[in-house]
Amino acid sequence: MFKLSQIVIAGLLVQLSGCAVDVTRQDGEKAFAAIPALSAEEAYFDTNTAPQGNWWQLYNDAALNQIVSEALQANKDLSAAEANLKRSRSVLQEVDARRLPGTDINGGVSYGDGIPATGMSIGDTQLTQYGTFSVSWEADLFGRVSAAINAANADVATVQAARDSVRITVAAETTRAYLNACSYAFSLTVAEQSLAASQEQLWLVAAMEQAGSAVQADIERAKGVVASARADIPLLTAQHRNALIQLAALMGRTPDNIPAAASECEAPPQMSAVLPVGDAQSMLRRRPDLRQAEMQLKAEAARMDIAIADMYPQISLGAGLNYFNSEAISTSDAFSFSLGPLISWRFPNQQQTRARIRQAEAQQEMVFAQLEGAVLNALSEVEQALQNVVAQRQREAALQSAMAAYERAFDMTQTRYQAGASSYLDVLTAQQDWLTARASHAASLQQLTAQRVTLFKALGGGWEQDNTPQNESTLSLTSSR
Repeated sequence: MFKLSQIVIAGLLVQLSGCAVDVTRQDGEKAFAAIPALSAEEAYFDTNTAPQGNWWQLYNDAALNQIVSEALQANKDLSAAEANLKRSRSVLQEVDARRLPGTDINGGVSYGDGIPATGMSIGDTQLTQYGTFSVSWEADLFGRVSAAINAANADVATVQAARDSVRITVAAETTRAYLNACSYAFSLTVAEQSLAASQEQLWLVAAMEQAGSAVQADIERAKGVVASARADIPLLTAQHRNALIQLAALMGRTPDNIPAAASECEAPPQMSAVLPVGDAQSMLRRRPDLRQAEMQLKAEAARMDIAIADMYPQISLGAGLNYFNSEAISTSDAFSFSLGPLISWRFPNQQQTRARIRQAEAQQEMVFAQLEGAVLNALSEVEQALQNVVAQRQREAALQSAMAAYERAFDMTQTRYQAGASSYLDVLTAQQDWLTARASHAASLQQLTAQRVTLFKALGGGWEQDNTPQNESTLSLTSSR
């Protein structure tokens, strides 16, 4: 008997020695190596100061701060992301419970001519009482349970990062919608002022025509300027209204419940000349979409560990206590117990298990490639946003200079016309140039504010206002043992 046991143990050792699996593990840190510095011009950006979490507060607009705060509380997409995070945390709690023994209790009382559990009929009716209590616990000798908990932890971190990405999107798009509403309101005011100015010129030339100092052609040209100025107003009105409707939706409101502060905003607030953007490495670590990809990689690594653990025996310890009492079996023992291990092992054919390991390895390679791609995309997004902000800053400054120059030219042309040195066509042309420059400058302000929002969104700020630590939702293996 002893020799037989030795043979069995030796056979098990041989099988265990054949379970070794050579796998390739992906290191997520490699995706963040050799990151170049941001090509941010010092005249416009501060790379030594990281952007604050609540970056929209740089506008110093109390109404905007209140609107973003409300959106982060009431946005429906964010509510869905929060619910998904709660579900993920519950899954983690379920998996973590595998560290503890599982228990099962059953019992009952029956009256009849059959014995419960067997269904055997004994002819006479009798009262039967029975109950069972069982305990089982999986010995985590090969890391199967630990790997499952690690995978669930990483899944929670992945979902939490996805929630943070939604927070960034909600904050950025709410800010964008508010600034768009303010910008369109400003452009609409400029358009209405241009219409009023062109109408004054029409009235003036009509009076001059009555006095004989202008001709009908001058009136028709003035009417054309008025019509051109009026044509911009309906589109700007619709754009202003649409921005307010979008803002209401982001805040969890209906279109008839637009915040008054947004409706009353007449011009977009402006930021300081130099924007804090920080460095590239900090930006990558701050972006939750990259953290999400990194956590997915950790989850896949843990699932590969689960597949590897399936190469080894699954050993559980169990115990049971039974109670059975029947009037028909008067000599039966009322109580019994059982105690012993249970071993489950797929051998010697482990081809399916090895195939699952290779699948997990390939899955990990795919997720790592996605992480590398996400890092490159993040760098590209930030670099493009930096370039666009600089370009819009320069364009807005040039258009402002052009607007001032055209206004001076218009004033000079009017003076020359009154002195008889210019025709009225020259006056209308100068006026049209000035009105067009005003509209272009107003539009450039809207484009500049939009590009700034895109930049801060690409920098990954906006989720840090959640004071909950990043890993609060995860369970530490060390502390839980």
